[in-house]
Amino acid sequence: MKLTVAGATLNQTPIDWEGNVSHILEAIEEAREQQVDILCLPELCVTGYGCEDLFLSDWIYEKALEILPRIVSACQNITVAVSLPIIHRGKRYDTACLIHNQSILGFTAKQFLANDGVHYEPRWFTPWPAYQQEQIEINGQLYDFGDVTYDVHGIRIGFEICEDAWRENLRPGWIHRTRGVNLILNPSASHFAFGKTRMRERLIIGGSEDFNCAYLFVNLLGNEAGRMVYDGEILIAQQGKLLKKNNRLSFKDINLLRCEIDFADEHKSEMAAVTDEYDKEVEFAKAESLALFDYLRKSRSRGFVLSLSGGADSSSCAVLVSEMIRRGVRELGLATFLDKLGISSALPELRQLDEQTVLRQLAKKLLITAYQGTINSSENTLKAAQTLADSIGATFHEWKIDDEVGGYTQKIEEALRRKLSWEQDDIALQNVQARARNPAIWMLANIHNALLLTTSNRSEGDVGYTTMDGDTSGSIAPIAGVDKYFLIQWLKWAEENLDYPGLHPVNNLQPTAELRPLEQSQTDETDLMPYAVLVEIERLAIRDRHGPVEVYQIMKAEEIVESQLLKAYITKFFQLWSRNQWKRERIAPSFHMDDFNVDPRSWCRFPILSGGYQKELETLDEMS
Repeated sequence: MKLTVAGATLNQTPIDWEGNVSHILEAIEEAREQQVDILCLPELCVTGYGCEDLFLSDWIYEKALEILPRIVSACQNITVAVSLPIIHRGKRYDTACLIHNQSILGFTAKQFLANDGVHYEPRWFTPWPAYQQEQIEINGQLYDFGDVTYDVHGIRIGFEICEDAWRENLRPGWIHRTRGVNLILNPSASHFAFGKTRMRERLIIGGSEDFNCAYLFVNLLGNEAGRMVYDGEILIAQQGKLLKKNNRLSFKDINLLRCEIDFADEHKSEMAAVTDEYDKEVEFAKAESLALFDYLRKSRSRGFVLSLSGGADSSSCAVLVSEMIRRGVRELGLATFLDKLGISSALPELRQLDEQTVLRQLAKKLLITAYQGTINSSENTLKAAQTLADSIGATFHEWKIDDEVGGYTQKIEEALRRKLSWEQDDIALQNVQARARNPAIWMLANIHNALLLTTSNRSEGDVGYTTMDGDTSGSIAPIAGVDKYFLIQWLKWAEENLDYPGLHPVNNLQPTAELRPLEQSQTDETDLMPYAVLVEIERLAIRDRHGPVEVYQIMKAEEIVESQLLKAYITKFFQLWSRNQWKRERIAPSFHMDDFNVDPRSWCRFPILSGGYQKELETLDEMS
C-alpha cells in the first residue's frame, strides 16, 4: 500500500492565535493540493511552544480548544496531526491530536518531558504513563486520550513527541513495534544547536530500523519566542533508510516536504538525494540571520543600531545583519521580504535596481552604525569599522566621546579632590569610556525605532570581561551564545566564503578593548589568557561541569600549556566566573547556538553570591 505522507514546518509565535492558525490552515491546504494523505505539524503549533509560564494559565488551554474546530473543519479528505496543550482531570498535558477527514480520532499525550539544558517542561506539564489510555470529553464528545495508536488508511499510526524519541531504551517506539505500528509521527520543538541535525538523523533513521516502520519527524521553525531558534527540520525515514530531508533554517513561514511511502515494500518508497550543510560556520550564518530576521519583525522594530568598533564582535554583528538581508531577499523575494518587515513602502524605488544595489540600500536602511572613538582609539580600528560599513552599505556615523569622558572624570576628581590616574584607577578609567558611549547609541536606536545590538560574546560572559551599562547595553545579544575564539575564525571564513572583502582590515587586527592609553598596547588575551585556552577551560568547567582540580588534570594530560601557567589560567577563570554571575544575569537576551550557553535564563544557573571555589583553588595550587 502506497500513501503520501508529509511534514510541514511552521514559524509560529506564542499566543499569536490568528497568525498561528493561518499558518496551520495554509499548510493543510497546500498538503491537500499536493494530494497528501497524512500530514504532521510541529509540537504545540496551535499555541506556540515558547509560551513559558503562560502554560500555567487555564485560559490558554481553553483558547486552544476554541480554535481546534477551525482546524478540524479544514481537514477534508486528509489526516492531520496537530499539537496543542490539553487539561485532563486537572493536569496539563502536551498532546498531539490526530484528525481524519474532519473528525478527531484522539489525543496522544507526551510521555517524557524535556528537563535539561534550555527546557523546563515539567514546570508546566505532566508526563503521561506508557500503556495507559483514558477518554476525554470535549464539546460533548468523548475521545481516546493518552497512549493511543490509530488505525487509518489501512495502516497503524503511533506518536513519539519530541523528547520521547531522545530516551533511548524507554522510547514509546519500542511499544509501538509490539503493536504493529507502521508509521510513527514525531511533532517536535527541538531547539537548534551546532551539529544537532546529525543526532536527530541517527534517532529517526535508527528508530525507523529498530521499530520496523516508517518515521516522520517535523520540527518548529525560526526564532519563535526570542532566545531559542528552531531549524524547521523535516526527516522522513523507513526501515533504516533516510528517504527525504528538507533544507533547514528557511525564511519562509511554511515549508512542506512530501514523500510517497510503500508500506508493503520499502524498496518501492520514494527516495531523494539528501543535501544539507553541516559545517558549523554555515549553520551559524544561517541560524543567526534567521534569528535576527524573526526578532526584528516580531518585535515590530524598524532596524538595528550598532556601535561598530572595528573589532571582531561588532563586526560579526554587522555581517550577520547583512547576511539576514542577503538570505532573506534571495529566498523570499524583495516584495515579501519588505512586507514581512513592514516596510513595503520602499518597494517601488528598489524594484528598479539590480540586486547588489538593492542589498546595499536595504543595509543602509536597516543597519545604522557608529564609531565612538576616544583618545585611546586607533586609526586602525576606525579604518576597519568604516571599511566594513561601506562595503556592506550600512549607514556609518563617527564621533568622539572624549568630552563626555572628560566631564565625568572632572566631576569625580572634584568630588574626591584628587586627580585620577591609570596606576590607581585603571578599571574606573576604562569603564567610564564604555559607559560614556551608551547614551548616544541608545538615542540613535530610539530615533530609528530600532533594536540596539549588544556585542558581548560568550567568552566575555564567562569572565565578566565587559562593562555593565556600557558595551553590554542593548536590546538583544546575538553573539552571546558563541565563544570569541570561534568568532575570530568565523570572520576569516566569512571574508572568503561569504564574500565580505570589507572584513580584511578587521581580520588583520588583534582583539583589543582600546580603553587604556595606546602606548600600553592593550589586548584581550593579555588581559585574560589565550582564547583557545579559555574556550577549553569553559568547555570542561561549564559544559562538562568539572571542578578546578578535574579541569587541571584533564588539560595537563593534554599538554596544552605549561603546568604552572595552566594553574594560573584555571584559577583566574574560576575566580572571574564566580564574581561575575551578576553580569550574566543582566546581559540582553541572547540566541542559543551551541550545545551549551551561560545565559542563566535558559541554560546555566549559578549563584550570584558563592564561596568562589576558594577551597578547590587552594587544593589546585598545592598540586604538582
